[in-house]
Amino acid sequence: MTNEVIAAIDIGGTKIALGLSDLGGEPSLPFRRFPTDVARGPHRILEQALDELERMAGESGARVAAVGVGCGGPLSRRRGLILSPANLPGWDEFPIVELVRERLRVPVELDNDANAAALAEHEYGAGRGAASMVYMTISTGIGGGVILGGHLIHGVGDAAGEVGHMIVKPDGAPCGCGARGCLETICSGTSIARRAAERLSNGAQGSSLLDGGGSLKGITAKAVAEAARAGDRVASEVWDETIEYLALGVGNVIAAFAPEAVVLGGGVSTAGEQLLEPLRRRVNESVKIAPVDEIRIVQAALGGDSGVYGALILGRQAHAAQQSQGEASSSRA
Repeated sequence: MTNEVIAAIDIGGTKIALGLSDLGGEPSLPFRRFPTDVARGPHRILEQALDELERMAGESGARVAAVGVGCGGPLSRRRGLILSPANLPGWDEFPIVELVRERLRVPVELDNDANAAALAEHEYGAGRGAASMVYMTISTGIGGGVILGGHLIHGVGDAAGEVGHMIVKPDGAPCGCGARGCLETICSGTSIARRAAERLSNGAQGSSLLDGGGSLKGITAKAVAEAARAGDRVASEVWDETIEYLALGVGNVIAAFAPEAVVLGGGVSTAGEQLLEPLRRRVNESVKIAPVDEIRIVQAALGGDSGVYGALILGRQAHAAQQSQGEASSSRA
């Protein structure tokens, strides 16, 4: 009898990551990746991904039993569509669930990449063992996922977990969502770099961020963190302000959900304790309604693999749902 495996597709603007696990959720490592190359269009990229998944399964004498797909939003889980993500030009109302289902004849589940990462950190990573957890990814933008009672919360319109769009500065910069002063406009990697560049363009002097003939456009959040660690005044001001507002966001999350863990992922989180130590201190000082000393604020453990791990969980859920439907049909027969 041929073994069955769960397959995962994690779709990003620069790479596609693929993985397999057994039906119990034990991943088959290593995962595989290839460049997204958006110029080829979504149909050819998906075809390559499915060819590779079938090859991976065949190498272990298995067949794919279900597929989980994680992708940056916007998307429609209900309709199984990817809806024009900014980093995937040409993926306009792309019917990925229907296409995968038609090709492989298996159940498919789609969710956004932040929710997938939340599932992954909860089951395999830094949130393992916690019944309640909020995951926040701090990267180009800020997204998140909320797990309560062991279950991912989607909310109306799949809008639950959009922690990047909590308003923390009502008179702040406009956000891509249409509001002003969202957490994302201050604490995302893009915004950290922008705020440093603005200070320098407004006359701030003596910063190492422009050493070696660097340009304002070349400033990154990583460079700001490194310069702040070295004592650069401009970078330190930007970094301290970032932590101040991030503490407001994390504090709001704790006041709303009182989770056992707040897990921070994404590129900005790789600053580690340079970010976490002052963040924990500020949250402890400001949040009074919840026992903050009992809530872990930690760095994500899975790094760039979180999306694949999460997509495997989505695939396992799709397989379990099909099995339940089959059992229900049999009981009615």
